[in-house]
Amino acid sequence: MSETLPDPAPRRKRSGVAIPFILAAVVAAGWSAGWWWMRGEAMRRMDETARVLGDKGYRLTWTERTVSGFPFRLDVNLKDAAVSEPSGWQLTAPLIKGEAYIYRLDHWVLVAPQGLTFTRPDGGAVIVQGRAMRASLADFDKHPPSIMLEGVDLTFNPEAGAKPYFLSAARQLNMKIMAGPDDLGGVLLHIGGARMALEGLAARATEGGVVDMDLDLTLTRMSALAGEDWEGAARAWAARGGVIQVRQASVGGGAARLSAKAGTLTPDANGRLSGELDATLGDLTGSGQALQGRVSLSDGKARIGPLEVGPAPRVW
Repeated sequence: MSETLPDPAPRRKRSGVAIPFILAAVVAAGWSAGWWWMRGEAMRRMDETARVLGDKGYRLTWTERTVSGFPFRLDVNLKDAAVSEPSGWQLTAPLIKGEAYIYRLDHWVLVAPQGLTFTRPDGGAVIVQGRAMRASLADFDKHPPSIMLEGVDLTFNPEAGAKPYFLSAARQLNMKIMAGPDDLGGVLLHIGGARMALEGLAARATEGGVVDMDLDLTLTRMSALAGEDWEGAARAWAARGGVIQVRQASVGGGAARLSAKAGTLTPDANGRLSGELDATLGDLTGSGQALQGRVSLSDGKARIGPLEVGPAPRVW
């Protein structure tokens, strides 16, 4: 009696085992090539932007640029970065670090880890330092684009020979600029623990000039805000009927808080705001006392009723 041996199991083709690895290698090679292409494209666009701005009188410069972040991000580091516009405003920083995910190149996060300096046309340079200084830029196809600024434990120190700045320090700063429907733009601003140079009654009421400030504004006709420099853009915006609608504005410190709302402001020929706001001057000690009145801006001055409290804010 003879035994029949079973047929040997069929051998798995080696080519079938290798296919997933080949596909992975192809995908990795394609991804790497795509990342390097986007890296080059980002650098090309930066150079083109600097050239276009230069043709319009602006300047965007840096002494050294590195781009990294493979495989999922683009990380751009600029040393000695500077941007300026024709009317004299300038922003400089020893280092700017930017980051964007490759699938969302319309959303950038920027950090100034060593602080920055901004220069005013008539006031000189102010050095800004802080524990955290960040910005977020997105929606570049909108007008205005989405801009978010954040600062923690900030100090503002004018350089030697520069004019004083209205802030010397702030515990927290948050600002958001966004586009809205019907050619509107929104501005939200919060400054907490701001130390201001106040005198007399204002300094006593705010316990030495430490205040919290909040603004909620809507700007009309944002598409008209365009020009060769900031003053030109602001004048064009005002000439087209652009106004600032105040939804809420408040400043408070110590035992007092001034709140204003429901008003429309327009810049005058000198760039200072004019208009009137409903206002409430309240006592935060719990007494419940509050005074109702009007905040008026005219002739370059700000008044609460008949009392002059300072210069009107400037747009340019």
